[in-house]
Amino acid sequence: MNNRNIHTFIACDKEYEDSDIVIFGAPFDCTTSYRPGARFAPEAIRNESYGIETYSLYQDKDLEDTNVFDGGDLELPFGNPEPALDMIEKYTEKVIKDGKLPFMIGGEHLVTLGAVKAAVKKYENLHIIHFDAHADLRQEYLGMTLSHASVIRRCHELTGDGRIFQFGIRSGDRQEMAWGSKHVSTCRFNFNKLENVIDSLRNVPVYFTIDLDILDPSEFPGTGTPEAGGVTYNELITAVEKVLKLNIVGMDMVELSPTYDHSGISTALACKLLREILLYLS
Repeated sequence: MNNRNIHTFIACDKEYEDSDIVIFGAPFDCTTSYRPGARFAPEAIRNESYGIETYSLYQDKDLEDTNVFDGGDLELPFGNPEPALDMIEKYTEKVIKDGKLPFMIGGEHLVTLGAVKAAVKKYENLHIIHFDAHADLRQEYLGMTLSHASVIRRCHELTGDGRIFQFGIRSGDRQEMAWGSKHVSTCRFNFNKLENVIDSLRNVPVYFTIDLDILDPSEFPGTGTPEAGGVTYNELITAVEKVLKLNIVGMDMVELSPTYDHSGISTALACKLLREILLYLS
């Protein structure tokens, strides 16, 4: 995993030892409850990245000038969450110990738990910023406590109260939203409270997780659980830029399901968003 991978995201072909950022795929969707297919996202993003430029007009920066290593995909066992999460945790822990920023490409949202487990070992005061259409705060879903619908609840068990901040949430059941109102900070539908949260997190380590279904399905149909009423790409990238001014110690981008977007616009959007994030981080 720490050797150069021939098939990389565009321009992310630096050597591991020379890298500042390490991207890696977590192709896993074992607990997806509606439409599976997120496990195909890392490969699709790499393939389609060659349809965009390495240069960003937004930032006047070029990926060719960055030190990003693409470690390829973890070989995760399909159908068993626990060993998959253990593998993600171990790989993320190594990247952090080597002084590099881990950036995981999912995969369903449950994969975030493995990376957060690694990050919280290094950063006891870890905070989480969570962009999503769904709260993901259920105690269990369909009898499973390890689920994409309960991932943030499991992360809360690692961080405790007052350290998780959600934005764009527009779906959740009554019980999980009631529980969330007591234990996490949730901004429904938009990013209205983002700047206040950023001001409060200036001096703490932050893990940033982006579930791409925060976007409206009219812009991003390729996801497993689409929810009407989402944000636009421009709104998302503006919010992302603000978050990336914080002390980001790890992050991920999850829940692209390319199978459900025959036009390919969802994967193209994910590629562009990933390029912009990598350039902001660099």
